[in-house]
Amino acid sequence: MNLLLSDDYLLQDYPENITNTIRSGHTTCLRFNRKGDHLASGRVDGTVVVWDLETMGVARKLRGHRAAITSLSWSRCGQYLLSACQGWRAVLWDLQDGTRYREVRFRAPIYTADLHPWNHNLFVASIYDEAPTLVDVTGATDIKHTLPSAPRRANTDADAATKEKQAKEDAKQMTTATVWAATGDHILAGTGKGRFNIIDANTREIIWSEKICSSVVTTLRLTGSGRELLVNSQDRIIRTFHVPNLSAEDLDPDTIQMPLEHKFQDVVNRLSWNHVTFSATGEYVAASTYNNHELYIWERNHGSLVRMLEGPKEEQGVIEWHPHRAILAACGLETGRIYIWSVTSPQRWSALAPDFVEVEENVEYVEKEDEFDIHPQEEINKRRLDQEDEDIDVLTLDPSKGYDEDGEGAAAGFQMPVLFNLGESDSEEEFVAVSTGTVRRRSLGEGEEGEAAEEDKGASGGRKAVAAKGARSRRK
Repeated sequence: MNLLLSDDYLLQDYPENITNTIRSGHTTCLRFNRKGDHLASGRVDGTVVVWDLETMGVARKLRGHRAAITSLSWSRCGQYLLSACQGWRAVLWDLQDGTRYREVRFRAPIYTADLHPWNHNLFVASIYDEAPTLVDVTGATDIKHTLPSAPRRANTDADAATKEKQAKEDAKQMTTATVWAATGDHILAGTGKGRFNIIDANTREIIWSEKICSSVVTTLRLTGSGRELLVNSQDRIIRTFHVPNLSAEDLDPDTIQMPLEHKFQDVVNRLSWNHVTFSATGEYVAASTYNNHELYIWERNHGSLVRMLEGPKEEQGVIEWHPHRAILAACGLETGRIYIWSVTSPQRWSALAPDFVEVEENVEYVEKEDEFDIHPQEEINKRRLDQEDEDIDVLTLDPSKGYDEDGEGAAAGFQMPVLFNLGESDSEEEFVAVSTGTVRRRSLGEGEEGEAAEEDKGASGGRKAVAAKGARSRRK
């Protein structure tokens, strides 16, 4: 009913006010799925929480990490979720039953991990102080392919001194951010020296390289079409580039051009940016600020600042834009809460009845001939019984709420099963009631202590049972 009453096509394209605040532990990163009906959040204790945006309740809690979550990535169908943490591991979850589909271990903490846009068994990971890795989990054993970070050099006929200097520079290149191209044939990578590499996923070689900034590349984001690239770096400048058609049959690496479109920065305050994201249509760019509580929104066509969102008085970390609506989610660095900005929708009551007409002022109503006729009680009861015999379909989903028109395969229409465990589906409030009229702030990891104590108790009980059984056997 609320969906019918919302008149979204009359609204503006960017959010204005905070409409919801949700919390489950201390959130460190966020990611919307492709359909936009679920939001995944990673916590500092390693738990991954999946939120249902329609009810703002917890749909799943996934426990398998022991360190803070650094990256989240959804599969195209929405059934699989990839999470990476500082504990040197990445876990691919199957949301059909909430189990670990695959788990991959690395030799260092993971910056980012991004799933292939068409194949959930492939993902690319950028690793701290290590070479980026392409991982294939199709078979029973994980297959890891090391990707290059050194830029592609055009002057192959340089002298020995120049080659030695270039080799020293290449040894310092470390990939800090990776993302798949829209077709899945190429990998876009940013390095700690401000270089941008395009890697062929089949040959695993760099086909094009260029220096795009003077500092570490921290974030890479593509629009839904894959034709625009958003780059955030530590030089306090946000850049947007036009990405060429990398899937063209006559693609020549020597003729690839990536023209710079816009530079977004705060010239007055010289602010740094924690995280950046594109809007649903790619027309806007949003960024969270370092050591500041405001969110900036720019209009991409003209490069002008259109809005500064003011919310809670705390610094915001990762921000994500809803893939289809003017909804922006951000996680606070101090409290770990998730703040959701959106547009307040005016209600459209004419959607409830085709003959309902909204009027600006009172009008004289003309009564129909049989509109208020008195019918016999028997006829009224018969109509009521006939209506009760009608079959009401409560299982078929409303197609207007889905956005996966181009979904393919058996998992294209995946819907997350309902979670009936109230303990798992309950979100964790920030304050806990101690007594009547008295509350205290929830401490970090408070809920997990009880679970760990129960596990230790069960384990100790098992050891006691084994010891008693051994004593009886000795007496015999």
